[in-house]
Amino acid sequence: MSISQLARSLHESSTLRMNERAKIMRERGNALIHLGSGEPKSKVPFDAILNASSKLVSANVKYTEVDGIPSLKKAIVRYTEENYNKIVGPENIIVSNGAKQSLSILLQSILNEQEEVILLSPYWVSYPELVKIANGIPITVTPEDGGYHPRIQDIDMAVGRYTKAVIVNSPCNPSGLIFSRDFIAEIVNYCERKGIYLIMDDIYHKLIFDGKSLISCYDFAKDQSNNSKLIVVNGVSKLYGMTGFRIGWVIANTHIVEAMKIIQSHVTSCPSVVAQAAAAGALTGIQSGVESLRLTLENNRNVMITELKSFDGVKVTKPDGTFYCFPDFSAYNKNSAELSEFLLRKVMVVTVPGKEFGMDGHLRLSYCGTIKDIKEGIERIKWAIDPNSPNEIYIGDRKLVRDWL
Repeated sequence: MSISQLARSLHESSTLRMNERAKIMRERGNALIHLGSGEPKSKVPFDAILNASSKLVSANVKYTEVDGIPSLKKAIVRYTEENYNKIVGPENIIVSNGAKQSLSILLQSILNEQEEVILLSPYWVSYPELVKIANGIPITVTPEDGGYHPRIQDIDMAVGRYTKAVIVNSPCNPSGLIFSRDFIAEIVNYCERKGIYLIMDDIYHKLIFDGKSLISCYDFAKDQSNNSKLIVVNGVSKLYGMTGFRIGWVIANTHIVEAMKIIQSHVTSCPSVVAQAAAAGALTGIQSGVESLRLTLENNRNVMITELKSFDGVKVTKPDGTFYCFPDFSAYNKNSAELSEFLLRKVMVVTVPGKEFGMDGHLRLSYCGTIKDIKEGIERIKWAIDPNSPNEIYIGDRKLVRDWL
């Protein structure tokens, strides 16, 4: 069968693929532990449910404005002022079907064929594919010091005449690292000087630990005009546990918003009015659920780091935020896809290969599940690969003996 060159060039989302495999294995009764999930266990805020229910009860569920309903855009205006100390108007906002679509439509709006987008390794798995869908070329920048924190000098070496944008995700999926205030100031200033777009993916921006503070990119922007190339992407999936509602948004100059509206009008018309109502309820309602989730994640992170430090060969950097840590398992196996598959097959633990994030030898492990799953999952991983661990283990009702080390 003939399919397009674009379709052949894209890779399936590894995180969604692992989720599907995990679901099938669970349905078969396997004692699976999922350490690959990017979905919090917290319940959807009550205010979101009330708003969605009210819209459904009205029986007036119709098309909305392409760029979002007024009540949601008003809530995003307030949210931006309160959390970023930045005043924007509704004309600076477009709401889409999740932050992933927000990024996709944004990239299609600013990229011409063969223009380049700088990605900072390790990066979210969908960034390269979203750039390709927009006919752009993803350019990966890996810190020369071998760490996770980007450096301006590394970015500068990768920027060329075809560079159109840089994507920055802080706190970062998969490393959990918060980029320093100095770096955010530098990258804002650098992109303004170079005249290239700076896209801040802030989807985890309030899920940060250890008393660290939010860093607003707007604090460092000198260009406050309607030609500013500073763009912020956010959504309700992570902070509010509303992954199934699929609501994200972009804050940008009006030229970009208008271009995005045209493309989005032909792709999906508009986001679901019920989901938009729910998102407005989450943003304007009681916010204690966000702090509760943040505290739970911080505690879960501490447990996972303690468990990982019991390995002799694992190198792990303590995450500053998000749901994830990104330990280096290359002392055991430099091929992360092979290791991830081995762990799923031998001990039924779902992980995500670091290769998908631009750094092989690592695994992305999620701590947004239960403490029990975190401890048992790491115990199984250790049993499978660490020769210093006990030779026997119980998985479910089965007693297994390690015979491959």
